[in-house]
Amino acid sequence: MSSVLCVEDDEFFAREIIHALTEAGISAQHVITAAEAISCLENESYDLITLDRVLPDLDGIELLKKIRAIKSDTPVIMISGMNSVDDRVSGISAGCQDYIVKPFSSEEVVARILVHLRFSKVITDTSILSVEGIQLDLIEKTLCFGKVYMPLKSVEFRLMNMLMRNHGILITRPMILEAVWGYKFDPGTKVIDVHINNLRKKLDALSSSLQIINLRGAGFVLKCPDDNEESI
Repeated sequence: MSSVLCVEDDEFFAREIIHALTEAGISAQHVITAAEAISCLENESYDLITLDRVLPDLDGIELLKKIRAIKSDTPVIMISGMNSVDDRVSGISAGCQDYIVKPFSSEEVVARILVHLRFSKVITDTSILSVEGIQLDLIEKTLCFGKVYMPLKSVEFRLMNMLMRNHGILITRPMILEAVWGYKFDPGTKVIDVHINNLRKKLDALSSSLQIINLRGAGFVLKCPDDNEESI
């Protein structure tokens, strides 16, 4: 049975989440404060965390940074009444996999949780992706070429995972926004470009021949040296 840690100080929303998860056959533990959350994470293992943005003892973004130091690969869904584009982008940029705005539909919350749990299971089923000698370790979240290893940040890992699984195929910006950040809309920022550029630098540092090509107005392609233009 999958387990979820629900960090939420509003009892109404906490009950909604816990009830919906229980109905879906998912084990859920509820805590109110950041301190309680840290204590749980230091002593227990969870498959996913739901995190309120505003907590009584610490801002949710700051707690997320602490969570990433303890559990670097555990999916986190931030749930908040703060719904501006800047709020959502700051949460995603800090390392959460998804951002849900209050008030929410319990059915949607569970659906999103199940998607992230399935994605996590796929990662654990296969440990290595390989394209043109570049290996993506799906457990350690590192890129490797030869004997050189390059650590990836959480968002970089999800983006590189998507590119490598679809190498030689055009991936549109909307596809990336939904798969990597959970957005069904374009927030109008350059968040994709920033992370693409970071990945390019890491591929260069590994002396890889792989290239992430920007097809302006269309999307991105992870291109191998022997890919011809017709295949893109």
